[in-house]
Amino acid sequence: MNRTKVFTLIMAGLFSGSLLHAQETLTLQEAVKYALENKAEAKKAKLDVENSEYMIDEVRAGGLPQISGQGSLTYNPLIQKSALDGALMGRPGETIMVAFGQPWQANAVAQVSQQLFNQSLFTGLKAAKSTREFYQINSQLTDEQLIEKVANAYYEVYQSDLQLKTIDNNLQNTTKTRDVLRGLVDAGLMKKIDLDRTEVAINNLMAQRQVVINAQELRENALKFAIGMNINEEIEFPAETFDVDASLLSEDFDINNRTEIRLAEKQIELLELNKQAKRAEYYPSLSFTGNLGYLGFGQKFPIFNSDANFSPYSALGLNLSIPIFNGGATKARINQANVDIFKAKVDLEDAKLGLNLAGANAKAQIKNSLLTVDNNRRNVQMAQDVLDDTNNNYQNGLATLTELLDAENAYADAQNNLNTSLLNYRVAEIQLIKAKGNLKSLVNE
Repeated sequence: MNRTKVFTLIMAGLFSGSLLHAQETLTLQEAVKYALENKAEAKKAKLDVENSEYMIDEVRAGGLPQISGQGSLTYNPLIQKSALDGALMGRPGETIMVAFGQPWQANAVAQVSQQLFNQSLFTGLKAAKSTREFYQINSQLTDEQLIEKVANAYYEVYQSDLQLKTIDNNLQNTTKTRDVLRGLVDAGLMKKIDLDRTEVAINNLMAQRQVVINAQELRENALKFAIGMNINEEIEFPAETFDVDASLLSEDFDINNRTEIRLAEKQIELLELNKQAKRAEYYPSLSFTGNLGYLGFGQKFPIFNSDANFSPYSALGLNLSIPIFNGGATKARINQANVDIFKAKVDLEDAKLGLNLAGANAKAQIKNSLLTVDNNRRNVQMAQDVLDDTNNNYQNGLATLTELLDAENAYADAQNNLNTSLLNYRVAEIQLIKAKGNLKSLVNE
């Protein structure tokens, strides 16, 4: 009899406070929490949210004063001369060549600029904040997709575990029958062929058991990958009752609460802001500029030279830019933005249809699963009764070994069918919870 596994999870880091401690069982809730903290998709989604804050900072910086400083040092070994009319200097009829400037010149200046009105900047700041909200919603969607993936992988491991328990039950019963037959054969009361047939049945069950064990190992590895766990960690599981809840069918769902819809609506909002940014190209812009500098010049190196001449200077100004005509490029960009918005709205309506379909299918699957589970439970009970009666008749010589083995196989098939229907119910339950937008409840249940 395969014992139910008990989960042992070694803490993967000192700062992962929600990780499981040693000797605790791995419930679905704990597996999901582990995945949300360790799986690459969840980590990257959280980093996108963090990065959106930096994007806002970048856009906001454009509305703050921009200050810069510059310095230069120039040496003019040959100064260009300019021609002057000699009459200006009392020498009519002559042209006098005069060099203006000094061989050495140093300049240091501080400049400041400030946007006073820029519609593109204001729109960009709104878009940056909406982008942050977009990444927050996208992070929620990533978490929900990860929860769904982990839940499906988790129950797939249980499918192998339940199959293994059914095979072990059948193997135990057949082994008991084999032991009884061996005593009868040794006493000369039973033919050896019946014992051989029982040995063949046991060997077949052992082969099936190994196949299921191999499949179970693969599914456990898939679960480890799904939650971001080291593949070499040992995982064990608690007992699972697989209770069904018919009340799920009575609950309605609203697709407007789905994260996918909120994400699509936020995408449309971003596209609207992109359109506003294009339209902002029609608006004038106004900015302030100012500078304060210091100029030094002389016949020798002007720095640390008391013989050099120094002169401060400053300027203040306003810059106004008014767009007049750019050949219709702005209008074309606005039209392109409109097309992107229309396409996004079409995608939103299509997503709503798909989510409504998925919700209706999930309800139908739950309904069918409930009926199948109920039928399979009755079938298991009947198969158990048949097996008990056949075993009793066989003990009294009223049934053949073939009938007994057939009854054991029928009971094993009925049990496997029940297990499969219970797991199918669980998968359908996850889809219905997803349709209601409550996948996060699997973390807090």
